[in-house]
Amino acid sequence: MDKKKLISLIERKEGRKLDFKLKLDFTTESAKREFVKDVCAIANSRGGRGYLIIGVEDKTKRIVGIDENDFTEEQIQQIVSTRCDPPIPISLEYIKIKNKIIGVINIYDGRQKPYQIRENGVFYIRRGSTTDVMRKQEIVSVLQENLNLNVEMCPIIRSNIEHLDKELVDFYFNKKGIYVDDDNRMDLMENAGIIIKGSESNNYVATMGGLLVFSKINSLYVPHNMIKIINNINDKFDDVIVVQGDLLKMIDTTKELLYKILPEKYPISPIYEAVKNAVLYRDYTIYNKEIEIMLNYNNISVVSPGILENGGKKISIITLEEICGFMKR
Repeated sequence: MDKKKLISLIERKEGRKLDFKLKLDFTTESAKREFVKDVCAIANSRGGRGYLIIGVEDKTKRIVGIDENDFTEEQIQQIVSTRCDPPIPISLEYIKIKNKIIGVINIYDGRQKPYQIRENGVFYIRRGSTTDVMRKQEIVSVLQENLNLNVEMCPIIRSNIEHLDKELVDFYFNKKGIYVDDDNRMDLMENAGIIIKGSESNNYVATMGGLLVFSKINSLYVPHNMIKIINNINDKFDDVIVVQGDLLKMIDTTKELLYKILPEKYPISPIYEAVKNAVLYRDYTIYNKEIEIMLNYNNISVVSPGILENGGKKISIITLEEICGFMKR
């Protein structure tokens, strides 16, 4: 965003897609809840991209400014993603006006509406400049407009589709019997949900699922995608080993490490199955945790963020399970 655009926003009144805050306070849990409630309400409201502008007095429009060290984009992403379902696509930028730093949180018009607060299950919306609970008919209306609620289809803002491995992508489509070349690759990836075109631009970004399966360097965008092996049994290896990369590579690398660390005749297969399930079914919206494999003398445990769902399987354009299943054949 340029200065001209920001000044234009500051001159406007608060509304459905615009909110001003003097500062952000993340020192208490209640403050975090209020912040997330506002973000959720703006994201659920109609009107395209929303903005939360930090460092400006609402009524007087006096520019007070903030300290860039007060909060980071990663911190905000974590606060929002762990409290909203599905995760809301946002980004943070700093803009200098009148020698003061203004923070602008961009709240993108995602395709995963309606967004819900995990703690209480409530859907929020903006009515003018006020945050309110969505009515039943409003929820139904948004659901009808946005039928796809799959986290794997969530766009990763600022991701570069050049970081998707073309060989992995082509291998996947070839396994399905689909011919792929430079002319049709983009269309195939979009139809499969690997990439998605921004609703406000013609630029493609990768989806969460696309990065997880087809990018060897997805840690640039999904840093919590890792397997942490805590080794308490074999002093020939490090106490903590971190495995990252595309999901299939992570699974294979972990299997190789387990064979090396564990005793020669130890039954690896059950642990390997547990690791595969942990990778495929973990909750990737939980940003502050990773998969852990704890190797102890008397037990081995595999811990995956999230909870197991009791019931039917989610239906989506393409799932991580389906992708990995095809590529493992």
